[in-house]
Amino acid sequence: MTASKKNRTRVSARAASLSGTVSSGAAKFAGKLLPPNKLPQANRAMIEQSLSVGMGRALGIRLKKLSRTRIDAEMPVTADHLNRSGRVNGGVLMTFADLLGAMGTVANLPEGHRTTTLESKTNFFAAGEGDVLAATVVPLHIGRTTMVWQTTIKNMNGTRVAIVTQTQIVIPRKT
Repeated sequence: MTASKKNRTRVSARAASLSGTVSSGAAKFAGKLLPPNKLPQANRAMIEQSLSVGMGRALGIRLKKLSRTRIDAEMPVTADHLNRSGRVNGGVLMTFADLLGAMGTVANLPEGHRTTTLESKTNFFAAGEGDVLAATVVPLHIGRTTMVWQTTIKNMNGTRVAIVTQTQIVIPRKT
């Protein structure tokens, strides 16, 4: 058997083992979207919306801890997240981190403001593997017009998969 065929067989086996484990990302973590926190209601509502629609919902992100200075989260790995090598695609890892960094900024937004990503830098250290990935997000800078967040993504065995550093801009909401 050629190396290419062995790899396709391994990827198919990995995808088969994951199929059906999470019918929808959000379904796995059905129920309460946010852990206990002291954020203002408007900020909590924006974070809940980020988790319940679009990519937040598609990735099935579950927040374990939420504060203005730290977010701990998990993402169930599904067959749709895998690359041809049977590991989590780098774009999925970057998207996971981008959503969490944005949530960190949202947790700190003043009333009447919104945010978007200005810049993002990812360093990959190991393959994303397993049924769940964990992430910890901490601020490097919380300013009036920009915020910088660092997200560390790990496999459940503790192996560091990636570190993403992103800059978010704070923008007054259009009226």
